Amino acid sequence: MRLIRLGTEPSAVGADVRAALSTWGVGDAVLGGVALLGVRPPDCPRELDAVIVLPRGVLVVVGVDLPDPAMRLEAPLNGQWKIDGWPLTRPDGATSPAAEALAAATAVARRIQDMRGEPLPVTTVVAVGPYVGQVVQPTVDLNRGVRVLHPKPTSLLAAARELATSDRPCSAEHAAKLVAVLAPTGAPPARPHLVAEGFSDTAADLASASTMLLPKIAPPPTKRQLLPYVGGVVVAVLLIVALVISLSPSDSADSSTSPSPTPQPTTVVVDGRSFTPRGADRTDDCAGHAFGDVQVWLSQHVCMQLRRAQYETTVDGRRAGVAIAELSLPDATRAGELHAIASVAGAGGVTPLVAEGRTWPGGPASFDRSAIDVSAKGAQVRITQVVWAEGERDPADPALAELTDQALRLPASQQ
Repeated sequence: MRLIRLGTEPSAVGADVRAALSTWGVGDAVLGGVALLGVRPPDCPRELDAVIVLPRGVLVVVGVDLPDPAMRLEAPLNGQWKIDGWPLTRPDGATSPAAEALAAATAVARRIQDMRGEPLPVTTVVAVGPYVGQVVQPTVDLNRGVRVLHPKPTSLLAAARELATSDRPCSAEHAAKLVAVLAPTGAPPARPHLVAEGFSDTAADLASASTMLLPKIAPPPTKRQLLPYVGGVVVAVLLIVALVISLSPSDSADSSTSPSPTPQPTTVVVDGRSFTPRGADRTDDCAGHAFGDVQVWLSQHVCMQLRRAQYETTVDGRRAGVAIAELSLPDATRAGELHAIASVAGAGGVTPLVAEGRTWPGGPASFDRSAIDVSAKGAQVRITQVVWAEGERDPADPALAELTDQALRLPASQQ
């Protein structure tokens, strides 16, 4: 378990959480994963004692300080908490502190979903202290993925193993994105460190995906056992071949039957001008499709997704091409950093699809000397390029400037 302390714990029992996690040591010999301590993810209603990113799940740890040590704590999610038989009273009148923890976990899950992070299960641990000998929870609450416990190393470890139950392990690349999504400051651990914490590399992901659902292998059958199965397979193959031949059109079939028409792209209209989609692409490898200073920045920072699209339109009978690149960053701060770099002339950018062979008849061969606009909105940076498909090219052409303004409202996907 690698610990990253981003701030002070909001509760006194948070120190016990940190101590329990630190006893596991670095690496995956005990559990693995990355713990963000004293973190407040964007849009989360409160500071969290810890968010633990594990290879098979995300744990949101919220500390609750009790007025006194307790031998027995009854802790239903939707009911009165009781300490040694006495109702727990709070100044705000709440009967169950678990409501705040569930709201925080919901916010974390929504943040991961909105930023297209790895869809790992997000569960909740309510850490109570200064000391609790026994915690009683209803079975229905346990089934909801919520654990109320005093954060001893063994109890916290047991909860992590019970709650982190994704079918496949998270890769080091996706783990870095999750950390970047949840931590508003700092940089995620390097890939070798994440692999050392139990997150798989790309090759391991492929291997696990191909073998995870295979049934247990039985002992190899003898030749005598195989004969009935071989005969059955031969018969099945012959039946399939016969069926295909019967369904295939013969040479004497009516040749006048016309093929199904090719679906035509849907035109997008902006300010009365029609833009015809000419291809789109989506990838997580942002740096691999960039160049110059923009590529250098992307190779050193987390980029959630790159979406590219291209369109064609006509102005006074002259064709023009539009290239759009939309990059999704973990937060608005990093989007602002990339926007500042990409806005500098000659600092590089994102490779248009036509430069990777995605041209179309009558379209531009390249987007050299194009009119360019770089904008940022929230956690997204958008690079828009417009160029004439033929003839003289002038980036300062007023007609291209008008097209660039309209192209800012074109979608970066064509589904």
